[in-house]
Amino acid sequence: MAGKPNKVMALYQKLIPYPFGRVIFSKMVARMAPYFGTIKPLITELRPNYCECFIKKRSAVHNHIKTVHVIAICNGLEMAMGVMAEASIPPHLRWIPKGMSLDYTSKAGSDIRCVAEVKPEDWQEGDLLVPVTAYDKDGVVVVKGHIKLWISLKPART
Repeated sequence: MAGKPNKVMALYQKLIPYPFGRVIFSKMVARMAPYFGTIKPLITELRPNYCECFIKKRSAVHNHIKTVHVIAICNGLEMAMGVMAEASIPPHLRWIPKGMSLDYTSKAGSDIRCVAEVKPEDWQEGDLLVPVTAYDKDGVVVVKGHIKLWISLKPART
């Protein structure tokens, strides 16, 4: 991404130097899409075309076997993807999610790190499959797949 950062990236860059800056940024994002607040996410890294979201293992996100529920992980992956997309998409384009395809590859028995990443050249009109991966504290992949976005031109302003 060349040139001036967009509003999302500029806000992140403004807040991260401060104590609790990442927490404040993450809470602001979760307020814009309130369902994200259910996992108490923390955006730990954001740069053009890349985002990491942290989910702490706690009882509110447990399933019946006391591992992190896969739907909580899906929520974290969607947040990572959404923040990455908002911070990265070229200004003449817009996005909307169309679907999600994920494989559950291992039990999620610890805190979870959710990652979404694309290449800069991926931002083209049409379908975009955003690779997403969730890792446990030991770096073991617990969920892997993609979130499908529809990328289109922004309508002309009148």
